[in-house]
Amino acid sequence: MKRLFQASFLALALLATPAAADTASDAAAVQHLMMATFDRPDARLSVEPVTISGDIAVAGWSQGDMGGRALLRRKGDHWELALCSGDSLREAAGLETFGLPADQAAQLAAAVVAAEAKLDPALLKKFSSFDGVVMMGADGQHPPAADHGQGHDGSGHGAAHDGSQQGHGG
Repeated sequence: MKRLFQASFLALALLATPAAADTASDAAAVQHLMMATFDRPDARLSVEPVTISGDIAVAGWSQGDMGGRALLRRKGDHWELALCSGDSLREAAGLETFGLPADQAAQLAAAVVAAEAKLDPALLKKFSSFDGVVMMGADGQHPPAADHGQGHDGSGHGAAHDGSQQGHGG
């Protein structure tokens, strides 16, 4: 009887929270995409938190002493990396400049701030260290360094995504 109750409770909980299950699945897909694109044995990538609003996600990332935030968009049944930036991806005004409607931008910015409030301040400092905006292609590549904002080290290029330089850097 106890097992039947537990199974019934679990079934009801799963039925009652399909959005939570979808969000968890989407968060895992975002993490998987970023790890598959940027993680390397000599420069491990950490992706947390992943905050989702509709077809838009903001993911914090760190790799070594670098970090930032990524904006991703759902295209059909998969996620694509749109850009990397810093604090602008936790501000409604910044999210609006990247094409989000004002109400969605405000909701997502508040959710990002709330999710990040649980993190170590040193990690948040890494996220904030990303300077500028780096537009990304669907394959995780970005334009040459001269075409985008500077990485946290002021070089204009935290790293390439083709493995030619250390770290993610956007």
